[in-house]
Amino acid sequence: MNRFDNTQLPREAKIVYLDGDYHVDVPGTFVRCAVTGQTIQLDDLKYWSVSRQEAYVDAAAAHEAYVRNDKQA
Repeated sequence: MNRFDNTQLPREAKIVYLDGDYHVDVPGTFVRCAVTGQTIQLDDLKYWSVSRQEAYVDAAAAHEAYVRNDKQA
């Protein structure tokens, strides 16, 4: 094992969001909420947008993103 390979260190993952699932492109322990900027542990990730490829910390943040984007359309 390389001494710099520490899987326990927090690192932002790069995710491809799919319908009902996601694919991890770059391994990590968390992603960031597109609305609040809060970190979301991958085990806690429940809300995302496939069309915008964004993660959300909770339902309120997902709704806020929907409202923001609906007004721009």
